[in-house]
Amino acid sequence: MIVDTAGRSQLDQPLMDELKAISKELPISEILLVVDAMIGQEALHIAEGFRDTVSLTGLILTKMDGDARGGAAISIRTVTGVPIKFLGTGEGVEALESYDPQRLASRILGMGDMLGLIEKAEAAYDQKVTQEQAEKMLSGRFTLEDFASQLRQIRKMGPFSQILEMLPGNMGQMARNVSPQDAERQLKLTEAILNSMTVNERKTPDILNASRRRRIARGSGTEVQEVNRVLKQFREAQRLVKTLQKTGGRGMPRLFG
Repeated sequence: MIVDTAGRSQLDQPLMDELKAISKELPISEILLVVDAMIGQEALHIAEGFRDTVSLTGLILTKMDGDARGGAAISIRTVTGVPIKFLGTGEGVEALESYDPQRLASRILGMGDMLGLIEKAEAAYDQKVTQEQAEKMLSGRFTLEDFASQLRQIRKMGPFSQILEMLPGNMGQMARNVSPQDAERQLKLTEAILNSMTVNERKTPDILNASRRRRIARGSGTEVQEVNRVLKQFREAQRLVKTLQKTGGRGMPRLFG
């Protein structure tokens, strides 16, 4: 059972009294302090107050997807004397991840978190579907239907901006220059455009003439230019498939898990 007590951004005596009463009445195995990583050094004062009131066993740092990036994490750990157990990087349950100091340091320093990205992919991707897509790509039968399926799989992994931040090098740096809202908007637009196509159009994109593109734009609430952009992305993906075919698919097992 999880007992969630009232949240406070500042300490007050009634809250402390509530915590003491709860800790006396319940057979508690863990007491985790949830700290907003965005409030900075004020978190230290809150951590000290909770430490002096109840026997903390661990910490959860939330809003780690924000600009603050948990600058007070080391200080809070030192003040409370208890370990950081989880990080919150979003609003859903799936955005709660186990804390790993090395991986967090890599993300703060812009070095990415490939292990975390792999874990997200393993949780989101359907192994059977992924295998089928890999075989299609190697045989050159990659269509817009597969493109749409891949997009849905990516969407399951969480906000696109977080995925980019886990990539090392220039891709991780690019994430900091991309508005999360813009990234999500582009993904939703692409999904709407693909959903506005018929199954036959997704399977045989060569039939998408000007008239069909106008209909798709109207159906998805977008402009023809946006439809053309999605088709251009698809063509680039097809070129990647041809490159993989020429190399005999080397690296495909790693790419598709």
